[in-house]
Amino acid sequence: MSDDNAVAKELVETLKDGERGFARAAEKVRDGDHPEWAATLQRLSEQRAEFRREIVALGHDYGEDVDESGSVAGALHRGWISLKDALTGDDPSAVLKAAATGEDHAVSEYEKGLQKDLSAGFRDVVDRQRAAVVAARDEVKALQASA
Repeated sequence: MSDDNAVAKELVETLKDGERGFARAAEKVRDGDHPEWAATLQRLSEQRAEFRREIVALGHDYGEDVDESGSVAGALHRGWISLKDALTGDDPSAVLKAAATGEDHAVSEYEKGLQKDLSAGFRDVVDRQRAAVVAARDEVKALQASA
């Protein structure tokens, strides 16, 4: 039996965190000197929502409800939690730093998932999404370097 359901639930929670985190980060930098940063962060929020929907749909195809909320303990360890502190201020570089930290965590979650026993179809989806998350992390870090 594969680990698809457990990995899917963890990734769905990570993607929800990223979706919310990127949206909040976009709001914070929208009125600053770099409106293009807000557009990038909003696009990444929408990407996370799309990835989450894809994994949830796969779960439904297999008869699983992977869109359940994770544990409180799990939420406390997610990388986007650091964004809360950064979003209380107006420093765009702090917002980007928190977003990069969140992305480091997301990449880590995908890599942990790929170490599990996944069905071939789900592994392909996770691997493709991981590559996009790595590219997004690199994009956020490039913004951070230009701040």
